[in-house]
Amino acid sequence: MTNREYTHILNKVTPTIYFDQTNYLRETASDLGLLEESIKALEYSLIKEESEGAYYLSGALGNLYRIYGNADKVHLHKAKEYLQLCLNYALEHQDIVKEIITLIRIGEVYKYDDQHRQALVLFEKALSLCEKNGVDHYVDFVLQHIGKCYMEMNQLEYAEKYLRQALALRQQKGDKALIASTLEAMELLVQLKKS
Repeated sequence: MTNREYTHILNKVTPTIYFDQTNYLRETASDLGLLEESIKALEYSLIKEESEGAYYLSGALGNLYRIYGNADKVHLHKAKEYLQLCLNYALEHQDIVKEIITLIRIGEVYKYDDQHRQALVLFEKALSLCEKNGVDHYVDFVLQHIGKCYMEMNQLEYAEKYLRQALALRQQKGDKALIASTLEAMELLVQLKKS
């Protein structure tokens, strides 16, 4: 199964996922029942998959379980299990890009589990891999995740530093959706500074 095929399956059954303004812009599902159906559908599809298809499905499942973890943290354990499979795949195939992506995703799980220090360790490792291997495409993503993690830790000066770096890179890319995402995080940061 290709990345496109699994995305098609996911789009057919997944509830709306949005960034919750009241919870540090964490991804949240609009319908937990539909989220559970999505997870079951992907887990069923995973039974038949191997290699790279299993990597993509495990990644999707890790993300969905992380989002489900907003409602009940018990789901974060499953998120870590699926994402560990992804990391194992990336390491086995010496795929630096997949390793970076997976480290970011696992870091997010730790952040959702309020283990911010562990999340930062993983984000910093992803950033280091980007820099050592010239994988510039993901640097802004890592910087934004670091900034949002510091925001949750109420270390607002660090949060601002990383979000500004992410914004500068995203403005260079010219990707309006990414720029808007960073600006939204910076708006929340301004609100937090006022309170």
